[in-house]
Amino acid sequence: MTTCFLRSVAEAPAPDATARIGEVSETDAALFQIVRPRLFGIAYRVLKNRSDADDVVQDAWIRWQGTDRGNVRDPAAFLATMTARLALTVGQSARVRREFSSGPLEADAVDLGDDPSRAAEQGEALELALLALLEKLSATERAAYVLREAFDFPHRRIAEVLGLSEANARQVVARARARLRGDRRRRVGAPEHRRLLHTFVAAARTGDLASLERLLAAEIAEEGSRERLIA
Repeated sequence: MTTCFLRSVAEAPAPDATARIGEVSETDAALFQIVRPRLFGIAYRVLKNRSDADDVVQDAWIRWQGTDRGNVRDPAAFLATMTARLALTVGQSARVRREFSSGPLEADAVDLGDDPSRAAEQGEALELALLALLEKLSATERAAYVLREAFDFPHRRIAEVLGLSEANARQVVARARARLRGDRRRRVGAPEHRRLLHTFVAAARTGDLASLERLLAAEIAEEGSRERLIA
């Protein structure tokens, strides 16, 4: 997995605006950043080369900007399919034919890059993406979305981590995708943001997701406690 992410996040359009080709909303840019570890993993499994995999993901980002996203029903699945096709094309052109696997990404695929300035830009972009999740999603929606879209968890495993049925886990992921395109936001404190950011990055670097799972579960419990106090 990797924490190589986009260079910028554009301004969000009005909630009822249709995404136009070449104009990337805050939501669409944030979504790409969240799923980028998954996209890098797909490209890396095909090409077995970090630099080539990163180039493929950058190509996917450029193509994402040129896509009529208003017609894309499942952006994460669309991006995964596009990235796989791009990687296979690159592999074939380089006469590197490897078996494509859809299994979990090995932890040693982490690549933060050697360029400090680029790493700083990517880190800032990730901060904005996770902030969007904190502002727009409930703790349960956020947990399900991160585990599914960033780390490619099957719905059954998400259900186990969050204490849901598999069918409910699917519904939560779908609801999270829909709400990311809305305009609902809440105020997010800096400690909450830093906690999620640091845990997410550590999970992507090491492949050890236990700490991330615990944090997401704890956030759900904390949110439930607050709601009970208000009620």
